[in-house]
Amino acid sequence: MRCEDAFCVAGEPQAGGILIVSDHASNRVPDDIDLGIDPALLNEHVAIDIGVAGVAERIVRQPGFAAFLANVSRLVCDCNRDEDAPAVIPHSSDGHAIPGNLFDVEGREERLERFFRPYHTALADLLDRAPPRLIVSLHSFTPSLASKPEEQRPWHCGVLYNADDRASRLAIPLLEAEGLTVGDQQPYSGKLLNATMNRHAEAHGRPYFGIEIRQDQIGGEAGQAEWAERLVRIAGEVAEALGE
Repeated sequence: MRCEDAFCVAGEPQAGGILIVSDHASNRVPDDIDLGIDPALLNEHVAIDIGVAGVAERIVRQPGFAAFLANVSRLVCDCNRDEDAPAVIPHSSDGHAIPGNLFDVEGREERLERFFRPYHTALADLLDRAPPRLIVSLHSFTPSLASKPEEQRPWHCGVLYNADDRASRLAIPLLEAEGLTVGDQQPYSGKLLNATMNRHAEAHGRPYFGIEIRQDQIGGEAGQAEWAERLVRIAGEVAEALGE
């Protein structure tokens, strides 16, 4: 794995391959940044998409797969947002205040210049240099939010998309055939939260689907291995069907 401050690349991206993109794969907070939070929060969903790094690292062991992963916590900079969105550098998350992010415009600009822009520039360059057949946007979600404990999320996984649903329409029945409860635009809609894929896939006509896996499915090594094997198969089938 090759890492910069804002991102890591795992595997060997290649034209015609499949690229995994995970905006929330890391809980790293650089030593020179103090978020002012309980360090225990860095192991919670507010800081990282639990399990996705382990899934991605196993996927890229297969030929034709590579991954582009964030190398900083979403609490430092959330790369799956538009640059001008307030939540790109969150002041709070699921009821937890992030006092270290309450800075002025200059501080916000420094954070964007250090993490957000290099992340998206590198992803754009990779996609131009080695255009994949398919992009899989990989995330995970918590079974319930601390701020809304009454709202349970029963889906094993969800498939997200915006205007381009070519790959998603293929992926959903393949996942259902595995005996999974699959949310179509659940636990939230890709029409609302799809910034990275809007920018790098939809804007260029590149096929993709977003998958959200419930975190208890991939919190351990066995689940990560199971889901990696599943996504290798299903992404391969989707890519093949798109090429027909």
